[in-house]
Amino acid sequence: MAFPLTDEQLHSILSTALSKGGEYADIFLEDTRISSLELQDGTVSQAQQVMLYGAGIRVVQGTQTGYAYTMDLSPQAMLQAARFAGSIQQHAGLSCEVPVLTPTPLLTAETPMLEPDASKDILLSINKRAHEISPLVVRVKATIAQRMQNLKFVCSEGTGFSDNRPRTTLFISIVIQKEGKTQMGFGSRMYQRGAEFITPELIEELLQETVQQTLFLFDARQIEGGEMPVVMAAGSSGILMHEAIGHAFEADFIRTGESIFTGKLGQRICNPNITIVDDGTLPYDAGMLRYDDEGTTGQKTTLVEKGILASFLHDRISARHFGVSSTGNGRRESFRHMPLPRMRSTYMCAGDATEEDIIRSVKRGIYAQTFTNGQVQIGAGDFTFFMKKGYLIEDGHLTTPIRDMNIIGNGPQALQHISMVGNNLKIDHSAGMCGKGGQRVGVSQGLPTVLVDKLVVG
Repeated sequence: MAFPLTDEQLHSILSTALSKGGEYADIFLEDTRISSLELQDGTVSQAQQVMLYGAGIRVVQGTQTGYAYTMDLSPQAMLQAARFAGSIQQHAGLSCEVPVLTPTPLLTAETPMLEPDASKDILLSINKRAHEISPLVVRVKATIAQRMQNLKFVCSEGTGFSDNRPRTTLFISIVIQKEGKTQMGFGSRMYQRGAEFITPELIEELLQETVQQTLFLFDARQIEGGEMPVVMAAGSSGILMHEAIGHAFEADFIRTGESIFTGKLGQRICNPNITIVDDGTLPYDAGMLRYDDEGTTGQKTTLVEKGILASFLHDRISARHFGVSSTGNGRRESFRHMPLPRMRSTYMCAGDATEEDIIRSVKRGIYAQTFTNGQVQIGAGDFTFFMKKGYLIEDGHLTTPIRDMNIIGNGPQALQHISMVGNNLKIDHSAGMCGKGGQRVGVSQGLPTVLVDKLVVG
């Protein structure tokens, strides 16, 4: 990583940013390479390479933030951006002494990015193997996307870090035709590591999973809806943690009073058998952060402990507002964006019930297994999720395969209606990108099997 600025020059830029009276300033330098290769209909049909190179300068004064970014890293351009960001505070005569910077050692990726020919060979092998697994497969689409993000961060508190963040995504979708009908299925994996995780064994696992899920859809049907118990399967049902509940824990929504959890810190919000965590320490996970994008060390934050609301997700600004320490959730998509409180890997901890016991406890309801997308209102917590695959539960047994159903509810209420928590926590490592404030960052979520006593299925 070659950023053409010395520590002395960065010190001068920070001093300039604070020269009009700001309380805090930081510089986020980025050199990122992104490449992707896509196969469709047996042919590698699309290739893309993107470069992101630049720096963002932020100045904070109270609740006001000034931000400027530049793709020109010359000292002159950086000083101009610093003066622009610092213009939020016009009180002359105030000054802030900037300490000597002490960045941490550079961390490196395990493997370099794949060469195009290597990615092409993997994609062609995926296409070939998909048709071998099932002769009913008529179309295969597969993509390998890689990102290597090189960062340097310094701030006016005298700390900083350098980091390399690899991220690799494998996405597969297939189309199957059977008896005149067509169904499509998909599967993916995303990790913060090089492409070394794309082994023949991983490809086989993902293809078998995708083919079987797609074949399932031919026998599945929709059922009559209504309010009923819903058993959320372990893993991808963690979308409930992220969308319906997780965003409401982000402290910018608490600070502005938009979240339904505003003012409830320390209060009981759900069953004592529920503990919810947002974790930046899971190895190779999409939400793993050795440092967040404000220089806070990666950590694990307990949001709900045995039913009690224990913490929110803080960046530096919200932490200063509430008089607490940052939880390491200040994240940004790139140097063009200001950091915001964002989730990392959000999951519910395992309980003591077995999945079999949870299903047996339901007279009539559904078992929701996989989801495709959803919508949520952050303030009220109302959500709608689209369930792609599941089963009807009758007299404690899984019976009719079902598909393409909406699950509708309210996040905080659904949390209160969780009565059983399974002992089988699973983190979903599918390709998950979270959008907020016009930015997208990598995340993951997880859930053990849980019983929500009532949700609307339609």
